[in-house]
Amino acid sequence: MLTAIRAVRRARGLTLDDVARRCVPPSTAQTVSRLETGMRTVSIAWINRLANAMDVSTADLVTLPQGADLPVAAVLGVDGARAPRHPLSVIAPAAPPGAVAVTVTGGVGDYRAGDELWCLPLAPDRYAEALDRDVLVPLPAGRFLWGRLVAQEDGHLHVLPPGPGGQRRTVADPPWIARAVRLVRML
Repeated sequence: MLTAIRAVRRARGLTLDDVARRCVPPSTAQTVSRLETGMRTVSIAWINRLANAMDVSTADLVTLPQGADLPVAAVLGVDGARAPRHPLSVIAPAAPPGAVAVTVTGGVGDYRAGDELWCLPLAPDRYAEALDRDVLVPLPAGRFLWGRLVAQEDGHLHVLPPGPGGQRRTVADPPWIARAVRLVRML
């Protein structure tokens, strides 16, 4: 288990001996040092004792592995895809490197409000990998197009928006697109 015992102790202005004496029952500075450096296994009981001694929560002493957060590139609603009004991210426990997310705010096509779509950006020479898949296509002025990539010809992409009655849109030479690779739907 990774801990932040030393960082929290120093931030609180406490010495090893201060923490050892505040423990119930009291401990030694050497034991606290070994717990900080990983020379001694840190049990839940020790985490609780040290947290009480430093007057912090047990969560403050535990360092969780950093999960990747996906930056939200677009927000999809009934009125189409748009850039978020402020920076957003979604928590992704095992996101592919370079992935971005699209969050759904209103049901559209097969997607429901609350869905998160994980997308892998593709360079122009790889657009063919996204044929017949849902894609995010950047447009000028921070706008986006979301839909099914139905054709690619001479640098032009033909995208069919989700839902009934959508008109096929053509985008010329986008600098990148992002292919949907995972749908995250909360239950």
